[in-house]
Amino acid sequence: MQVIDRVRLFIRQHELIGADTRVLAAVSGGSDSVALAHVLRDLDAAGDLRLSGLVHFNHQLRASAVDDERLAAGVARSLNVPVIVDRVDVAARARSEHRSIEDAARASRYEFFERARVEAGADVVALGHTRDDQAETVLLRLVRGAGPRGLSGMHPRHGHVVRPLLGCRRHDLREWLEQRQIPFIDDESNQDVTIPRNRVRAELLPLIETRFNPSVVDVLADEAELAREVWAWMEGECDRFGPALDVERLRAAPRALARLVVWRALNGASGGRPISFNHVDAALRLIAHADATVDLPGQRVQRIGPRIVLTPRAANAVPAGKIETLFQYPLSIPGEVTLPEVECVVSAETVAGESGAVLAAGPLSATPGSGRHAMVRRDLCGESLVVRNRRPGDRFKPIGLGGQKKLQDLFVDRKVARRDRDDVPIVTDETGRIVWVAGYGIDEAFRVTDPVQGVLILKIRQAR
Repeated sequence: MQVIDRVRLFIRQHELIGADTRVLAAVSGGSDSVALAHVLRDLDAAGDLRLSGLVHFNHQLRASAVDDERLAAGVARSLNVPVIVDRVDVAARARSEHRSIEDAARASRYEFFERARVEAGADVVALGHTRDDQAETVLLRLVRGAGPRGLSGMHPRHGHVVRPLLGCRRHDLREWLEQRQIPFIDDESNQDVTIPRNRVRAELLPLIETRFNPSVVDVLADEAELAREVWAWMEGECDRFGPALDVERLRAAPRALARLVVWRALNGASGGRPISFNHVDAALRLIAHADATVDLPGQRVQRIGPRIVLTPRAANAVPAGKIETLFQYPLSIPGEVTLPEVECVVSAETVAGESGAVLAAGPLSATPGSGRHAMVRRDLCGESLVVRNRRPGDRFKPIGLGGQKKLQDLFVDRKVARRDRDDVPIVTDETGRIVWVAGYGIDEAFRVTDPVQGVLILKIRQAR
């Protein structure tokens, strides 16, 4: 099937665009987005839609970003449509708002798309995500941990955003462009495998295709479609529960549905704080315990007779009883993660070569990990880290001790108050080995012995 026909069929199947729909095409300069603009122009000529123009967002993260902007303007001229361009210093926004570059870039980009849509009087903004992007998204969410909602990947429509190329493969679009001698730009940042999505694209997917399943992209994209259907069904069933958390109804419901009902209720009362798998589990355990209470992000959850009752709690309120606040978050390298349960931010920054050697000779090496910074071996930390609080049986090997020590014993020795022990962030590698007990020390195995090979700086600070 030809590219145009495949896109037309996908649009009809998902009811994305009609003959009178005014569409803006988001063009970054890469092959997928350039193909999107030309495909939509052809569909416009065939009477399938109305192409109102193009939009281009310059993140100002690369010196070559000006070339992307120039190419997008050239595409607009070749199609004889207007182009709306915006530029934002995304790195500065990420620093000021204490969020990752990827998160700040995404937020800035989608805010611009909506402004441009309103300005142009368009109905939707079309993005150039492909079947390959969908497979990458599913894999990323799978390794980080996700249920049907996360594994449903990118939806063909989300509000005023549509993705008409989700039925197309990236290599088919490139071949289509090359046949027509239509130029595009390869973003050199796509080669940076420190970015998780690029690592999945360059390393994980090719490995799976070669060693396990050459059709894995299509398999994962199809799985996303199935997960989307499951999620839609679950949401419909969840709506029938209403706002009350009735214990008997939750007990009788399929576990997955009960989990979703509770997650939605907790999320609505959390005041924007993240609700994790462990939080939902803690609330579900109340089904079997009459008159029990658990404190979760932004709320107190209590079993009162036949119902589970949620009471909003001020952020600075002191719980009356024991707090059960298990948390666990992935930490990209480099990157940072906010821990809303303890109102702090943990970050990881890579330092290599001479800079690492200079740091090793500085104050960070004086008390390894006992302050708000820690310097550890980059080569032992894998592709990403995990930040969590303590778990029963946690052990690690403090520097100079000569053997392992229970984390519980370390806290006792350091006179950490019992009520504060669950609030101490613990950084582990992907296998669960403790790297840093924030503020109290690093594991001997991760001590920097040759900083020229690469150093990872871990930091903790108060959230703002």
